[in-house]
Amino acid sequence: MAHENAAHVTSASGLDDIKTELAARRTGMAFHRTRLAADRNLMAVIRTSLSMIGFGFTIFQFFTKLQQGGALPVDSGTARTFGLSLVTLGVLLLVLGIGYQVSFMVQQRAVRGQMRGAGLIHAETGFPVSMTLIVALLLLLLGLLAVLGMLFNVGPLK
Repeated sequence: MAHENAAHVTSASGLDDIKTELAARRTGMAFHRTRLAADRNLMAVIRTSLSMIGFGFTIFQFFTKLQQGGALPVDSGTARTFGLSLVTLGVLLLVLGIGYQVSFMVQQRAVRGQMRGAGLIHAETGFPVSMTLIVALLLLLLGLLAVLGMLFNVGPLK
């Protein structure tokens, strides 16, 4: 409907055709704005997770070094457990954020496909790969490596 008329709508076209074309373009742009808002939400999750993972790992390493230097008793594990808990919580928050992002984007693509099939929007440009999602997945990998390193005392910082 609107897609068929898209190439033929000009300033000389009828008012109804112009209004229909503009509405279809606005709706298409709204999908892109919604996707960008979802990426901003994932960036907030990344910031929070990164803070928790970084702070937890720092606490863990700080008290490990104090124990190795003899400043703390060897059996003092409360701070180490707190650090490990923060890192684990940061990783879990990141998993939930990634899961929400993926499910939301799948839903958005389905609605966008239905609207394109009905001729209500043009959908000439697709949704590009989310760089935010790629960064979140890389941070998740690093967080998991940190948890494994802390649990099993392996890695370059042991």
